Amino acid sequence: MSTVVYGILWVLSRVVGRVFLHYRTRGVEHVPATGGVLLAANHASYADIPLLGCGVRRRLFYLGRANLFPYPLLGRILRSLGWIPLKTERWDRKAFGSAVALLKAGKAVVIFPEGTRTTDGMLQPGKPGIGRLVAEAQCPVVPVYLRGTYQVLPMGASWLRRHPVEVSFGESMDFREECRHYQGKELYQHISQTIMARIGELRGVDHSSIPTT
Repeated sequence: MSTVVYGILWVLSRVVGRVFLHYRTRGVEHVPATGGVLLAANHASYADIPLLGCGVRRRLFYLGRANLFPYPLLGRILRSLGWIPLKTERWDRKAFGSAVALLKAGKAVVIFPEGTRTTDGMLQPGKPGIGRLVAEAQCPVVPVYLRGTYQVLPMGASWLRRHPVEVSFGESMDFREECRHYQGKELYQHISQTIMARIGELRGVDHSSIPTT
């Protein structure tokens, strides 16, 4: 049943995006059709979730803040659709364990390395949690940049605003070699910073301008 509902929401998001937001994607061929893969995207808006999802022709699972949706019933519905509630104040072993299990089972998981929405539309530093997730899952990572979602639904806005949206997918990244040469905090920070740099390149900026702390 959840697969059917996910499919309906996918189509609705695609239609709304195409009709009202001039929605388009670039580089979606970099997302493998099968196998475990982590999609790492910038986070500018609540609109990121459906507008990223409808650009990929496979079901996605999302790591997101546990307090994102305060209503218990809504939370249960979203979990059935693939939302993994994440407690951000500490390392959430349960949430990241669920994500690792999904990746090893050949699923596609989405994470927003910045940890929260940007307040000004600019890229924020990536959290080391994504590095630990990649190290444990040993999975490929596809960087993603969503352009225009900040204008469509900025923080504090209640309604969607008409603005073109483009979702760019970069080439897959493999960190297995780094996992053999680094370990612990150094490895996690290296992975996080490298991924944010690639997201910055998709945005079209010099990656050295992205904060690394």
